[in-house]
Amino acid sequence: MSGEAGQQAPKASGPRATTSSWRASWRRYRREHKWLRWAIPLAIIVLAFSYPWWGLEGPLSFIFNDGLGIDNDTLFNMSVYVMLALGLNVVVGYAGLLDLGYVAFFALGAYTLGWFGSGLFSTRDIHFLDTNATRLPGIHLSFWAVVILAGAVCAFAGVLIGWPTLRLRGDYLAIVTLGFGEIIPDVFRNGDSIAGHNLTGGVRGVTQLDRPGFGDTLHNATGGILPVRYNSLELRPWFWTILVMMLITIFVNLRLRDSKLGRAWIAVREDEIAASAMGVPLMRTKLWAYAIGAIFGGFAGAVYGSFINGIFPTGFSFQISVIVLVMVIVGGMGNIWGVIAGAMLVSWLNFRGLDKIGEWINGGIPGSGNDIAIAKYKFGIFGGLLVIMMLFRPEGLIPSSRRKAEFAEGEGTATLYDVRT
Repeated sequence: MSGEAGQQAPKASGPRATTSSWRASWRRYRREHKWLRWAIPLAIIVLAFSYPWWGLEGPLSFIFNDGLGIDNDTLFNMSVYVMLALGLNVVVGYAGLLDLGYVAFFALGAYTLGWFGSGLFSTRDIHFLDTNATRLPGIHLSFWAVVILAGAVCAFAGVLIGWPTLRLRGDYLAIVTLGFGEIIPDVFRNGDSIAGHNLTGGVRGVTQLDRPGFGDTLHNATGGILPVRYNSLELRPWFWTILVMMLITIFVNLRLRDSKLGRAWIAVREDEIAASAMGVPLMRTKLWAYAIGAIFGGFAGAVYGSFINGIFPTGFSFQISVIVLVMVIVGGMGNIWGVIAGAMLVSWLNFRGLDKIGEWINGGIPGSGNDIAIAKYKFGIFGGLLVIMMLFRPEGLIPSSRRKAEFAEGEGTATLYDVRT
């Protein structure tokens, strides 16, 4: 071969070459020891399920509980935001659709529980496998059925919202989704008098929501392992429930990423014109991304509403959409593990991290007392964090190999990559 086609790319040297060599060695080691593909994930799952003992009350509690301020309540909220970030990653990371109104699906999932798992419609008397101690007025379906129903409602809403808006691109799409994210909470806020019917409880919201549970039959059949009904005193069942839902979300994301639909999303993200020329149906592919991302938002909203035992329109503000988007960008758009890391980091900062950092600063600076309240400036801190990431590491903390190659190509150091990571 001759000319440019026959020229070999210059070999990298220095730290980059060392990193590439280490990664190549690790990939070769994994090929030779295929059991690691299952051993490492299983070990992580076992550690996660046993976390309430070894992390919150066990030998490492002084790090997680005392040092970082992570308790069961905080950990549950962090897991909810991981689900939200993975759902938004389908829309933003895979399909490349900038969505600034994702909180609408989070709210819709929570209000679905309010419709089918509370006494909001007290004139009705519909019950299906609910685990309440007494027969309460209203519509009370099984919590697990309501979670699935919340996903279906949000998927339908995603298609309904996406059909007229996904023909837009770039900033125009972002502005329209921002509008929907602002409209939906206002509808819930004023939904206490729609054609003479109270559909949302208005500004008072909906309280006394149904809790998850397995009923007396399964409780007795499992020797008391599965609780009859969750409560606010024992938070371990809540943690395991959201952990299982998060694992299901991760599994579905992995399968979608490697599927034909996932490759179509990536093609649309890279170049819509080229994807359309290759036969990818743009509108249908985008609608699938919007609907599937909405499903995860609905799941998270339903379980979150039951956990806090109340849903209010003021709890679903535009800031939630921004925070979830920051999680995806900081972690690494398109990379599942990066999004999980970004969601855990940003949500920890949001719920407990900034408070703990403020305590460290106040305790470490002589004479400062308790004057420095870092948490008061959290939105400014998140904005600054986003700016810093865009300037110094725009691909995210743990980027996918494809996006990393895209940014490296701009610097003249592009290499071959694995499209599955």
